[in-house]
Amino acid sequence: MNETQVHTNQLIHETSPYLLQHAHNPVDWYSWNDRSLGLSRKEDMPIFLSIGYSACHWCHVMEKESFEDEETASILNQNFISIKVDREENPDLDSTYMTAVQHMTGQGGWPLTVFLTPDLKPFFGGTYFPPTDAYGLIGFKTLLLRIAKAWKEMKDSMIKNSEMVLDSIRKSETDETVPGQMPTHSMLKNALEKIEELFDNQFGGFGTAPKFPQAPVLSFLLGQYSSKKESAYLTMTELTLKNMAMGGIYDHIGGGFHRYATDRKWLVPHFEKMLYDNALLSSIYLHAFQATKKPLYKEIAVDTLNYVLRDMTNSTGGFHSSQDADSEGKEGAFYVWDYNEFVDLLGEEKGSIAADYYSILSQGNFDAREPHLEGKNIPHITKSKEAIAKKHSIPIHELEKVINESHTKLYAHRSKRAPPGKDDKLITSWNSLMISSLTHGYCILEEKQYLDAAVKAANFISSTLFRENTLYRIYRNGTVKQAGFLDDYAYFCSALIDLYESSFETDWLHRARVIADSMIRDFYDPQGHGFYFTATCHDNPVSRSKSVSDAALPSGNAIAAQVLLRCAKLFDNKEYFKKAEELLVRFSGQVTTSPLISATLLTAEDFYLNPPREIALIGNAESPDTCAMLRTIHSQFIPNKVIAFVDPQSQSAFDIVSKIPLLKAKPMISDRTTAYVCSNFSCKNPVTTSEGLIEQLTSSEGE
Repeated sequence: MNETQVHTNQLIHETSPYLLQHAHNPVDWYSWNDRSLGLSRKEDMPIFLSIGYSACHWCHVMEKESFEDEETASILNQNFISIKVDREENPDLDSTYMTAVQHMTGQGGWPLTVFLTPDLKPFFGGTYFPPTDAYGLIGFKTLLLRIAKAWKEMKDSMIKNSEMVLDSIRKSETDETVPGQMPTHSMLKNALEKIEELFDNQFGGFGTAPKFPQAPVLSFLLGQYSSKKESAYLTMTELTLKNMAMGGIYDHIGGGFHRYATDRKWLVPHFEKMLYDNALLSSIYLHAFQATKKPLYKEIAVDTLNYVLRDMTNSTGGFHSSQDADSEGKEGAFYVWDYNEFVDLLGEEKGSIAADYYSILSQGNFDAREPHLEGKNIPHITKSKEAIAKKHSIPIHELEKVINESHTKLYAHRSKRAPPGKDDKLITSWNSLMISSLTHGYCILEEKQYLDAAVKAANFISSTLFRENTLYRIYRNGTVKQAGFLDDYAYFCSALIDLYESSFETDWLHRARVIADSMIRDFYDPQGHGFYFTATCHDNPVSRSKSVSDAALPSGNAIAAQVLLRCAKLFDNKEYFKKAEELLVRFSGQVTTSPLISATLLTAEDFYLNPPREIALIGNAESPDTCAMLRTIHSQFIPNKVIAFVDPQSQSAFDIVSKIPLLKAKPMISDRTTAYVCSNFSCKNPVTTSEGLIEQLTSSEGE
């Protein structure tokens, strides 16, 4: 065992898998804490801040090339206080210093490399640096030596530069040049026109490459199709969903989606898998199935949900964060195939059929980025089953049998390979997105296992991560850490409402209200300008940021607006409505200028502008008529709705009705399960049949 292997640094005491990956580097890493920050001030040494995450391929590359290198480590240890941060544990630091690097360089990414003064002000930054000068980039060792020399000789000018960077960031965060205005239907229309302009009409999605799924945009488009019946919105949604489902971004052997495609056609993924992508995408595929009844969308949603339950679920019921792109240090190695593997595993005849179905070629089916990927194949689908069956002169049912048998063998064979690394920490906000998707799966597909999984995860968060009116963000191996951020509160509140609307256990609504009130208490801007990302309890090294833009995750502010609007309807709470309205008014100008990063906000504005269906169901909880009514509701894609239920014969009926105004003064008719479809607490005639309910639900909105 050499010296590098036995060396440990301060990261050995952390719980983050990403930080622990660096605990044996020769770099004297610290985590972000009072000790390390104080040491920088005491020694008057600049901070080298490196931010990444466990599934990040280029983070692994930079570790291997630079942080495991003794010479590089020596330069860092002599001249800097080196701090490593897991961006998933500290999204506030990541956001702050990513913004700084983008201001300095015009771009960002991970690993994020930032140099700070002892006062935590950024003065230089970038992303990945090669170990030595290469690819037109300055080498990392060269950079370190230059910065160390400059800090000794030109410290004052570097501090001045850091203050200019901070001024620029603060001005952008407090920009008042776009005046607040009431949301209007014309704003939605203008945003939709810009989204159409940016749409890739050939392959779906937006832009060229790399291409991200952008689930919030697809969700917004599907919702607009539902309300406006404009076929173009459904066409954009379906073209994207179909091409992603057929492409290599989707794991055809194991289920679930990779992070993004490196090409326009959705073929070559960046192979990491993130929990939040699979939560958001399984949800949009479920809703696409609900809206169109097309089996493909159900199949993809089911396989994605089952992948998460099989491979990404903790014994506590929570969900793991991610799987790496790499296995055994090689990107994508777990997921790619040789043509000969198919033939050897499945036999000549069935192997050739399966290879044809998955587009597997003897020479490989993509331009490899790395030598180990040369001649390899990414399973994807380019031909219809009918075309393949005709080519091989077999009936469709025989082809499907071959495909199903081949899939089982391919999955079993792949499972014997060295698996990708996994980040098994649980993140409240990401788990909340998964809970919501599972509730949708239960309601739409009537699969009880999905509700059971959602309930178990939500109970775990409530019992373990909510303490003394504070929602915490991170759990791993019995350790809870990091007070939650806005997205943790907003997403969890949304998940709790979804759980109520799928199970009608009123305790979920009570918990949602507690979380909503805590979110307002700790994050709301008293000036009425929405929510800060950080709570009052967080230390903010630069400034408290506030954003309504979607990034990899939906905007916390936009989700907060949505949950407050839903709570306002369920509880008839004018204060919730007022705060949501203030947020929408303050930020409405962004939706027309930057619609692709404002899709979640657009969805919130649509809920605000188009009064939701308020559906009250009164009946015996075990009655077949009640089940039929619920099945009718869930058979329709109605994005803007709230649902409440009470069994008037239950012991808690009076208490339930007193807490949910939507249920007041709504009796059963002729002792039959009765549905009331309302809007702004003005209701249509009550109905006692599924036929009558479907007629009211499918009538024009706004009646």
